[in-house]
Amino acid sequence: MNRKVSLILIALIVIFIAAISYYGIKPSVKSETLPDIKLPAGFRINFFAENMGGNPVSYPGPSPRMMLLRDGVLFVTVPNLGRVVALPDRNNDKKADETIIFIENLNNPHGIDYDNGWFYIAEEDKVIRVKDNDNNFITDRDTIEILIDNLPAGGHFTRTLKIHNNSLFVSIGSSCNVCIEENERRAAILKCTLDGKDCKVFAKGLRNAVGMVIHPITGQMYATENGRDQLGDDLPPDEINLIEEGRNYGWPICYGKNIHDTDFDKNVYIRDPCMEPFETQSLIDLQAHSAPLGLAFYYGDKFPQEYRGNLFVAFHGSWNRKVPTGYKIISIDMKDFSVKDFATGWLNSSNVLGRPVDIIVADDGSLFVSDDNAGKIYRISYGE
Repeated sequence: MNRKVSLILIALIVIFIAAISYYGIKPSVKSETLPDIKLPAGFRINFFAENMGGNPVSYPGPSPRMMLLRDGVLFVTVPNLGRVVALPDRNNDKKADETIIFIENLNNPHGIDYDNGWFYIAEEDKVIRVKDNDNNFITDRDTIEILIDNLPAGGHFTRTLKIHNNSLFVSIGSSCNVCIEENERRAAILKCTLDGKDCKVFAKGLRNAVGMVIHPITGQMYATENGRDQLGDDLPPDEINLIEEGRNYGWPICYGKNIHDTDFDKNVYIRDPCMEPFETQSLIDLQAHSAPLGLAFYYGDKFPQEYRGNLFVAFHGSWNRKVPTGYKIISIDMKDFSVKDFATGWLNSSNVLGRPVDIIVADDGSLFVSDDNAGKIYRISYGE
């Protein structure tokens, strides 16, 4: 009797699979809301875009990183596919209508910004700019200009850029975990003219400042900093830094609040080498190995008043800590630098469900968040 039941069940499964294949029937999918992600009361998180041009059954899939919002269209860099994609939402249903390849065949494109008709894109070894004169979300190939063609490659490969006050700023991570760099452009932020000329070191001692943001009111630059490895689970702190011209932020011999890294630097000094004016201490210390990446100031009008002026930071998550940490979004009150969890749940026990990368504020006051592990763009809104 049991054998007969088993045969019937197998036959039903075969029929169901055949029906899916023949009639195009699709099994039910998970709700577009994300019940695993915990947010404060009144907030909601949904998928804005998925897949973004990769094969959903292949590995690695698309790994979206940095974002740019231009005239209501979201542009996203996808380093592992060598492309930048455009994600229009023409019907304003808060979901991308399609994925359009804006430009491809690039070398680990990461940073992106816009100025005066030009899209600026940072690849691992160069910075280019392009135009889309007919507004079809596809690069006009005859407009491509290589602005900087000799960025140091290898090590931390991400290159982030930001345009501010008619200058081009480019962040270049270190070539190592901890070392003395021979190339002064490593572990630094460069300042160049908008045509890529006259590049000079603007700030240094920044091991890997992946995220950069300009404060919308003060015009000051802030950046995240990923500290070195191999000092244990809780050292050194990751950081938020206020970036100012000519400052040295300490790496490789100092970290956090002017703490001397004597594990690396064995030299003997008459005076503490980490005290100002030699080095600049961090603005905000964060949990070690959280890997803070993208960051955004909130001055939208849709979130509760308590969030106005706060700094949202994406924690990509640890890879070298006994107890994993990160995999979330935090909110920092810039009045007292207090840190609170805002969106959590991408780390569920030992299961990684996603790794937030970049955050930007949308025109409607919601937040866009990229996830290079799940290959998705999320939209976080309030009161909808």
